[in-house]
Amino acid sequence: MKLIIIRHGDPDYSIDSLTEKGWREAEMLSDKVTAMKVKEFYLSPLGRAKDTASVSLKKMNREGRVLPWLREFEAPIIDENTGTERVPWDWLPADWTKVEEYYDRNLWHKTPVMQAGHVQEEALKVYAGLDEILKEHGYVREGRLYHAVRPNNDTIVLFCHFGVECVMLGHLLGISPMILWHGFCAAPTSVTTLITEERRKGIACFRMSSFGDISHLYAAGEEPAFAARFCETYDNMEERHD
Repeated sequence: MKLIIIRHGDPDYSIDSLTEKGWREAEMLSDKVTAMKVKEFYLSPLGRAKDTASVSLKKMNREGRVLPWLREFEAPIIDENTGTERVPWDWLPADWTKVEEYYDRNLWHKTPVMQAGHVQEEALKVYAGLDEILKEHGYVREGRLYHAVRPNNDTIVLFCHFGVECVMLGHLLGISPMILWHGFCAAPTSVTTLITEERRKGIACFRMSSFGDISHLYAAGEEPAFAARFCETYDNMEERHD
């Protein structure tokens, strides 16, 4: 089975939709999506993800199933430096890299900051939601692997957000989301593909064959959006630092 995770297009957060560039990206993405043989589409309830999906779905005369847990990962924490509320990713490297627990798949959510923000509770909702749809498609989680109850070559597509994408990848691959949040970058409309491997009958795991693919943008001559990135060098003042 193929599990495809797509980040929304270049966002206009003020209206929870897409910028003009984001709509162009969604159109370019649709050429890739409509070429797939998709069993089912799943959508975040947030506008920017639904709008991104709408272009492909309209062309295919299809509908997607909205899942509340596919919204952007919602577990605000308190910044220890400023005392203000913030998301649990986009930390300064000098802050999070000095905490050993953040590198551990079993301990990343057990620091006082993360516990105060109820991050684990929200992550568990994402894990449970993902495992439920995988179960519907024939794969039942058992420990760190999946029991292939009805092994298949189906493709399912999830339109969502970078933060929640990393939480799902952490669950499937056994990686701390802190590493994924801070060490990976999925540009708007990027496509991440995971494929099951069943090397022993009835026992499956997911392997990521591509992460953050934006070849559809390059093929159309569209530069990727800068969203999710920070300044390449400190003196690039036109690029965001925080």
